[in-house]
Amino acid sequence: MNICLLNDSFPPLIDGVANTVINYAENLVDAKDNVLVAVPQYPDVEDDYQFEVVRYQSFDTTKIVGYRAGYPFASNAFSRIKSFSPDIYHSHCPASSTFMARTFRESIPAPVVFTYHTKFDIDIAKALKNHLLQDITCNAMIKNIEACDEVWVVSEGAGKNLRSLGFKGNYRVMNNGVDFEKKKPDHDSVEALKSSLGIEPGIPVFLFVGRVMWYKGLRTILDSLKALKNTGLDFRFICVGDGIDKSEVIRYSETNKIKDKCIFIDAIHDREKLKLYYGVADLFLFLSDFDTNGIVVREAAACGLGSMLLNGSAAAEGVTHMKNGILVENNPASAAAMLVKLCYQKEIMKSVGENAMDQLYYSWHDSVINARNRYLQIVDDYKCGKLELKHQYIDSFFEFTAELNSVFEKGKDLFSRN
Repeated sequence: MNICLLNDSFPPLIDGVANTVINYAENLVDAKDNVLVAVPQYPDVEDDYQFEVVRYQSFDTTKIVGYRAGYPFASNAFSRIKSFSPDIYHSHCPASSTFMARTFRESIPAPVVFTYHTKFDIDIAKALKNHLLQDITCNAMIKNIEACDEVWVVSEGAGKNLRSLGFKGNYRVMNNGVDFEKKKPDHDSVEALKSSLGIEPGIPVFLFVGRVMWYKGLRTILDSLKALKNTGLDFRFICVGDGIDKSEVIRYSETNKIKDKCIFIDAIHDREKLKLYYGVADLFLFLSDFDTNGIVVREAAACGLGSMLLNGSAAAEGVTHMKNGILVENNPASAAAMLVKLCYQKEIMKSVGENAMDQLYYSWHDSVINARNRYLQIVDDYKCGKLELKHQYIDSFFEFTAELNSVFEKGKDLFSRN
């Protein structure tokens, strides 16, 4: 097949969805498919992959949403994708990438698949302070998604969240995988890293990996660690990642007087090096109700590391308390009480990690082969006339533009009002 993958985030930006697109592309190439990845341009980027990457015009919105926004009518992308002649488009972002895929579909007909990875309404609320603008933008995103030919979600929780935003179509659960081998990191290398970080033997180590954003549950983590410190127990917390809230998170750790227990590390692009950090930790802390899947939880499991998760969150799907994960309520007191217990009973964390490795691990190979099989069915249905492509983008585009213009006419002050 000729498969066109699209996403708004891609290296040099590293996040869960960018990682997903890379792994889709690599595993599809291994399956002997032709893959073209269309992503926004970043300054001074050189792409060196086993698949083709088309970069198109973009705008710097990193301080607002954390990544650059692509221009969905870029001529260079259109020309290359037309010559590529995709059998199927697969967008991983509900904004520019999906609109671009739908635009391409008008001139280069092929089914459009969309995967819902993250709760985009949270990012919209962070970027736009005016509630009317938030509603209009969310509504436009939902229309964008509903105009795709098939919608996938990464968990049942993600599907429920998409429904809560007004989505009325059907969706299919397609789980993401991890690119780590199911194997504990090399012991000697882990001990060397622990020594370089100044962590003495026997001290409990907790870890977070991901975008450093408040909505990832970091305030709850830091508050629970403050309560843990107040008991007199020693520990270290390692936070690996970058994000627009990182400076605030570091200041908050200072205000909470736990900075001496925290180690903040920039985002690590070297996957082998990142594995060692999972190896250093006794427990992965992921108290996020934002994430719809949490690839990092599966990465931790691949390394034999268990996770503390919010009870009822999408990331906790498939997790049994005290078996292959630790479940707590969404408040610092609940998390802190569990951390105190685990510091006194470290064997529980070890057992949970081993069970997580056996029960939660899911490779990208298996995930993408599952997706590829579905691609084949969708393409076959289209070619046989069982699937009629949705051609709606022109009407919805002008409707969205008209709605935005009506808001803008009311004055720029709307952007700063609540």
